[in-house]
Amino acid sequence: MTSTSVQDVSGRLYLAVGRLSRSLRQAGVPGPGHGAISALATLVHAGQLRLGDLAAKEGVAAATMSRIIASLVEAGYVSRESDPIDRRAWLAKATEEGERLVSGVRSTRVQELNRRLDRLSPEHREALTAAIPALEALIADD
Repeated sequence: MTSTSVQDVSGRLYLAVGRLSRSLRQAGVPGPGHGAISALATLVHAGQLRLGDLAAKEGVAAATMSRIIASLVEAGYVSRESDPIDRRAWLAKATEEGERLVSGVRSTRVQELNRRLDRLSPEHREALTAAIPALEALIADD
């Protein structure tokens, strides 16, 4: 593959994945924004985290994460307690309600993706299925 075609593939893949992701995020019921859902999903997956560690995982500033967590605490999706090792720091953990929200959002988005996949030709569905391992390899280090 030439460098021009690699750049073309990279650009097309970037746009397609970004647009699909944005479109799926818009599917479903209104609620917390993408940043809050992402942080909450990270807490559900990783368990209890210090706010600084969560900010690093999400790639946002600590002040931004503090605002996100404050809104999630207020909504009842996250609990926050002081870190027993360092009383100056806070630990955040998804509540049961937060876990239900993440599950529901994921389910809604997966259902929407299923509807879109059903509209594809069998050949396109097979091509996407074959590409999944390569896509997973792209994010393996994240």
